[in-house]
Amino acid sequence: MADQSITPNNDISPEPTSEGAAKSHFSKAIEEAKAGAEALGKEAKERAQALGSEAKQRAGTYREKAEQTSSEWQEEARAKSGEAKDMAYNYANEGKAKASQAISGLGKLVEENAAAIDEKVGAQYGDYARSAAKSMQDAANRLDEKSLDDLGEDAKEFVREKPALAVGIAAAAGFVLARLFRGR
Repeated sequence: MADQSITPNNDISPEPTSEGAAKSHFSKAIEEAKAGAEALGKEAKERAQALGSEAKQRAGTYREKAEQTSSEWQEEARAKSGEAKDMAYNYANEGKAKASQAISGLGKLVEENAAAIDEKVGAQYGDYARSAAKSMQDAANRLDEKSLDDLGEDAKEFVREKPALAVGIAAAAGFVLARLFRGR
């Protein structure tokens, strides 16, 4: 027969000799195993709860950091947007002033050359040149007097009243700009 050895047990009670004693010893071992398993289950549950709490705390911390960073970025974006608007407004005002000066300068040039046009082509054409020079001076003065908001409203009104002409002007301006920047 095979060697039946009994594994040592930490229990120092004597080896069971009867069937009733063996059942009692077995029941006791089962109860100890159940108690150990229950203790391990409680410990695992407590660790899981602790880890869950820690994870929630870390998630809250990261969420706060993300919200803070997001609000900082939003503030920076607002500040940069305001700076960009101010710069664009300043550039637009400078452009308006330069355009007004250019129109005025062209008007003066035409006015100065009106006498030469009288002599070479005739008085009627000289009068046309003077009229054109006056119109350019008036346009330059109106451009100086109006604010950028007023000019924007005037442009919107013009587009509403004459959309086909506005599209034509935009196409012509685009063509001219494309030719200028293409570098022929």
